[in-house]
Order: sequence, then C-alpha cells, then structure tokens
Amino acid sequence: MKNCEDNGTTSKGVENNNKIAIEESMVDRRFSSHLHNKPRKYWNDGKNKKIISGIDRNYYIQKRTKLTNISPRQQQVNDEAIEKVNDKKEMLKFKGSRNLIRQLRRVARNVNKVVMFILICSFLFYFSKDLSNGLEAIPIPVTNEFDNSPITPNRFTYITSIQVAKNVTVPSFGDYECECKGKSCRTSKTCCARLNNEFPYVRPKNCSRLIKAKDIVFECGPRCGCGPDCLNKVSQKGLQYQLEVYRTPNKGWVVRTHDFIPFGALVCEVVGELKKSEDLDNTLHNDYIFEIDSWETLKEIGGREKRLPDEPLPAKIFLGKEDDETTKNDPEFCIDCNSFGNVTRFINHSCEPNLFVQCILNSHYDVKQARIALFAGRYIRPYQELTYDYGYQLDSVVDVNGSIKQSPCYCGEVTCRKRLY
Repeated sequence: MKNCEDNGTTSKGVENNNKIAIEESMVDRRFSSHLHNKPRKYWNDGKNKKIISGIDRNYYIQKRTKLTNISPRQQQVNDEAIEKVNDKKEMLKFKGSRNLIRQLRRVARNVNKVVMFILICSFLFYFSKDLSNGLEAIPIPVTNEFDNSPITPNRFTYITSIQVAKNVTVPSFGDYECECKGKSCRTSKTCCARLNNEFPYVRPKNCSRLIKAKDIVFECGPRCGCGPDCLNKVSQKGLQYQLEVYRTPNKGWVVRTHDFIPFGALVCEVVGELKKSEDLDNTLHNDYIFEIDSWETLKEIGGREKRLPDEPLPAKIFLGKEDDETTKNDPEFCIDCNSFGNVTRFINHSCEPNLFVQCILNSHYDVKQARIALFAGRYIRPYQELTYDYGYQLDSVVDVNGSIKQSPCYCGEVTCRKRLY
C-alpha cells in the first residue's frame, strides 16, 4: 500500500507538474500571440514565477512583468499599471518587428531592381552618375528614359579648361597682372578690375553675382597677387551648382538645374577646343561651334547691342584698322565643342533664354580669344531647363554643297521664332 501511495503521490505529482507545464505553455502561447514571439526571460524569486517579455512600441521596448499565480483581476490591475508606467528602452524600429522586416525585404528587392536597372542603363549608355568623370567639383548626372541614344558621341572627351589647337598661338600674359593681396581687389586702385570702370561683381550671402552685362569683364588672372577667393575671379572657380543632363523626346539632350540660381550668378564657362574659324571648312559636324565674336559685340554688330551699356573701354584692347576690317566679317577664332567640351555642350537654345553670354578676359587683352561664360539672366528655379540664345540669323547656315540649311526651334516660348536658323 505504501508503495501504491507513493506511486499515487508520484502520479499525482507528475499530473500537477504537467498541469503547471501546460499552464505555462498556455501563458507562453498567449504572450507569443500578443508579443509577436519576442524573447522572454523566466526566473523564480522564491515566491512567484515571473514572466518578462518585451513589446515593440515602434521606437522602444516596453518590459512587461506577469505573475503566474495571481487572480485575473490582479493581472488586469497589473496590466493597467504597466501600461501607465513602463520601462522604455530606445531601439531601432525594425528590431523585432516582423512587419517592418517584411517591408524592408520588399524595399530591398525593389532597390535591387533599381540597382539592376541603373547597371543595365549604364551598360547601354542610358544613365551616368557623373558626366565629368570626377573632373568637376559637383557631379553631373545623366539620364535617358526615351531612347537608346548614347550620352556622348564617340571620341568625346570631357574637359574643364580650353584646349588649344596646334596652329593657334595664345597671347602672352604681358603686363596683365596686379599686385593685390588677399581679397582687397574691390578697393584696390591698381587692380585689374579698374579696367571695368566699376567693380563688376557683388557677393551677397556668399554668392558672387555679375551686377550687369558688359562688353568685356576684366578679371584678375593667374599672375595677379590676389588669392583664389578674390571676388574678381568668379569665372575661374568652376561649377558651383548641381546640374543634370537628360534626354527629351523632341529637343534631344538638355540641361536643368537642381539648385536655385540667383540672377547674375555664373552657371558655367563654354569650354572646348580653341580653333581658327577658317579650319572649320573641312569639318563635317559643325553643330557644336561657338564663335568668339567679342569684337562684333563691341562694335554693336549682332543680337546683344540692345542691352549692352555704352561705356568707354581701355585703349589696350583696341586693334589696328586692318584688324578691325577683317574681324567685322567673320570671327577669327571659335570654340569647337564637338570632340572636347563640358556640360555647356548640352545646353539648348531658347528664344526667351534664362542665361546670357558674357565675354571675359583674365590673362591677356586680345578680345579675339576672350573666354565665354554663361550667367543667369533671371532667377532660375530648381529643375528648370537652362537655355541661352544661340544668336543665329535666319538662312545663315549652309551645308557642304552651299545650300541653305534650316532647323526648327522647339523652345515652346510665346515669342518663339519657329526656326533656329
């Protein structure tokens, strides 16, 4: 009997233990359903068995404490107290959240698709992270969502400064220099800026701007004593705004800005290969030619005469009578952007442009080889296309056979002339 009692006791004890295990298992499952299988810790304080678990409250973990042998009413009171006063621990939102993990996996799959799309587009020349290949201080992204046109033609090289043809001689520096120090050029009486009759630039809020369009802007050059932060070296500081080249269905490649560009701010310099205009006769592709017509501009021959100020210019830049007659007909030099160039190669024409062309001298006095820069003619909002007036006269372009070529204008402005040339 004793053995039987022992066995009965043992059986009853096992039954009680199983019951406790089942209750604990039920509690475990109940908390698992509410806590999304968060990690739980169990320990015994000698009196009551406690269950500690964490609830994801978006940006923190709330610790919950349950006593296994208390009444339902006490449990409810305990729950309410925990809801009011809880121990919070900062954590990342996605830790322990199955929903967020699923979302992150979905995002990762989408990101992977985007990355694959970019890689494929890059392989097919539809997309580029930086047109300049790191030469510019600010990358120039390129996108094409319309066709399979390559971003750049074969044998095109991105450059940031003028390349000079072998048969072109660049004028020497001569006496084009000043002895200014630091940033004192604005008040200096010996600075190159004095050739402008008034200081050409202002710098409100750390943004250098051209006060107004001029015949020629004389800047301090490489041989001047002032440093790179000189206010009179605006065109020599490189790209200052985030630009993007993208493909359009009717206008081809165009350029837009990602930044706000204030009126008078330098956008970029026209860069390419400096050639003699007479050498273009044997060139088949003359679509990216920029003629340096500074002399015609000074003589008020061309489209800029209406807005240029009537100011006296330094005697150093005037040429002889013979040179005057030859330069009236055709500019002697031009900038060829077909094989060498920068982002200005992709800026389109508009009959109502937001950029204007400005001639600049900073190392010599020869206006026939002036540098060409594009400045903002008005305030330009982000993601607005950049344009300037190409200055073509109608019926002024002929093909290799001497026939007049015509090209339609797609600028879409109210005052559009309908023809580029």
